Amino acid sequence: MDNLSKKVARTLKNEGPLALAKKSKNFIGFHLKNGFGDGQDFKDILFINGCTLPHPQRYRVDHQIEQLEAYGIRCDKIFYEDLTLDILKFYRGFVFYRCPVTPIVEEFIKLAKENNKTVFYDIDDLVYDTKYTNQIPYVRDMPKEEKKTYDDGVVRMGKTLALCDYGITTTERLKTEMEKTALDEVFVNRNVASERMVELSQLALEKSRDENKVIMGYFSGSITHNSDFELIMPTIIDLLKKHDNLYLKIVGILDLPSEMEVVKDKVLVAPFCDWEKLPELVHSVDINLAPIENTIFNEAKSENKWTEAALVKVPTVASNVGAFKAAIQNGKTGLLCTTEKEWLNSLEKLIEDKQLREEIAENAYSEAMRKYITTYSGKGLADFISEKLQKSIMFILPTTNVSGGVMVILKHAFMLKDAGYDVIIGNADADEADIVQREGTLLVVSIVKHEITAHIDTAVATLWTTLGAITTLANCDHRKYLVQNFETDFYEYGKAKEKGDANATYNQAPGVEYVTISKWCKNWLEKDFGNRNVKFASNGIDSKIFPYKTRKFSPSKKIKILIEGDSKSHYKNVDESFRIVEKLDKEKYEIHYLSYNGKPKSWYHVDCFHQNIPHDEVGKIYQSCDILLKTSILESFSYPPLEMMATGGFVVVRPNEGNIEYLKNEKNCLFYEPGNISDAVAKIEELSSDPKLREKLERFSAETVKARSWSNLEKEVLRLYN
Repeated sequence: MDNLSKKVARTLKNEGPLALAKKSKNFIGFHLKNGFGDGQDFKDILFINGCTLPHPQRYRVDHQIEQLEAYGIRCDKIFYEDLTLDILKFYRGFVFYRCPVTPIVEEFIKLAKENNKTVFYDIDDLVYDTKYTNQIPYVRDMPKEEKKTYDDGVVRMGKTLALCDYGITTTERLKTEMEKTALDEVFVNRNVASERMVELSQLALEKSRDENKVIMGYFSGSITHNSDFELIMPTIIDLLKKHDNLYLKIVGILDLPSEMEVVKDKVLVAPFCDWEKLPELVHSVDINLAPIENTIFNEAKSENKWTEAALVKVPTVASNVGAFKAAIQNGKTGLLCTTEKEWLNSLEKLIEDKQLREEIAENAYSEAMRKYITTYSGKGLADFISEKLQKSIMFILPTTNVSGGVMVILKHAFMLKDAGYDVIIGNADADEADIVQREGTLLVVSIVKHEITAHIDTAVATLWTTLGAITTLANCDHRKYLVQNFETDFYEYGKAKEKGDANATYNQAPGVEYVTISKWCKNWLEKDFGNRNVKFASNGIDSKIFPYKTRKFSPSKKIKILIEGDSKSHYKNVDESFRIVEKLDKEKYEIHYLSYNGKPKSWYHVDCFHQNIPHDEVGKIYQSCDILLKTSILESFSYPPLEMMATGGFVVVRPNEGNIEYLKNEKNCLFYEPGNISDAVAKIEELSSDPKLREKLERFSAETVKARSWSNLEKEVLRLYN
């Protein structure tokens, strides 16, 4: 607030109450117009504007958004003081324009980089380092306290720039200077006119000029340009004296020097005006004057004055410096001057030769309409930004609630994030709580609350109900379906609609590549549904979450049996587990039940119930038990046996297509005959009483777990998504 108060005082003193009122309106407008409401889309780029002046932010935020939108890159904007960390998840990249550092800005950029989101810094003047701004006479002459405040803003802009990855700027000189900073690469995207500017310019062209006068126009913009005008002032005075029909129109903020008193009757003055009125004002003159001193600071300035004049067919005479030198073809689209004599000769030609004025104006108009309009000029910027954004991948989950299948997806997501991907979890319900695990954080966006308009390199369906979500994404290069189970059998007989809809998703969907973590799934996808070349990567385990602990079986303590699964899911077949343990001696065995969703049924014998245990804590439950009894009918890849083996426990399991991939009877587990309760009881009793059998199973289990370590499978997993 202190800095804001100083800005108010400085504006009131130097520019007057009207300018203060206008800037205050603009400042408040940023906070009213550029905030976010509920239901915002997930887009490509967010522009964070740090400038309250309307003219610069219009060119570098609004116009660049218009350029990018014309080439399919979806954008939003926000004022930097309205920035919040929760906005981070809704964009793939960020452009900070003239943004000073703040604690939020610094933390935001840090989090963006942690999530592989690219950060750009855009600036259109050398106002990020005081070694440049100290060259401006107006700045050097500021009162001490005002200059201290101004310099603080400059230094803070430089600090934000240093935090960013890449730069975007307006001129070659600015690019050269910015490349001396920590930025990896800087792209020149010249200032161009918006479609609205062209529309207003076309309307201005319908206006007539006073044929009895030749008017030179100087559109100063700000008080800092006084020294620029002084370069040509003697020439202007001489020409005004010489030509009776010649006038000078000054628009904006310029201290009229005392030397101009002799021609004051031929000087027309117009106040700084709204940009929408500028085309008509520029069109009212016959010659546009653009003198600038040859300094590093001025070399970095853009050619806006030439562009705005060209669009209303007014020829420009400019200093042969910087962007004017780069943009103007001397003698064709404008006139460039270095010496006072060149200024005099060039202006004399245009004053006396209406046809020459019109010829240069037409050439400049054609050039501007071809190269300097947002809709036609944005490809270079769009390509630069697209190339610098990290590859994006969106996993569509039906829910982020913990389950074995979800944990596999999240593990893949973390691997991709570690490999540099911009990873987003698209949640098919309304929950947007980010997923925080030991590996880090995954950003979550609800696809039912927000439209996905950003470009997605790869979208991944993860359950049959999510396949439709990836096929309807309009801006997506690659679509994959991660199949973890035969979900048709999730439903009991009689559920024809659900079973049929699930089954239909396994037929080759157009443009969708099928991938899986189960050899069993790969086989039936290819054999039964005709999917060609289904990619497969082995499933793995993180032993840090499931650390090893030696089990000691003793007659003096109960043997703890763990049953895992949702009692509501028929294919988990939990009822069979409890029918088995009913046949065991309750004095010898203690029954633990772990479930993410379903609760124990009334007839279950449960000594200890564990529900909704955080994934990072599940290993402790396994460690506390001795034997896992797993009775699922259907599994694509059964995790609990592997998790129990990792902790040093033992497994009695009903074999199915999803567990025989890694479970081997009497090597790392004991199989019981499906549905045979007595056989299951016998296997548990055998395991409990035979230390040599346990020793053998433990040895082979350790080998299995080692082979299934995620660290050994990372390259295989990443290949699924390449």
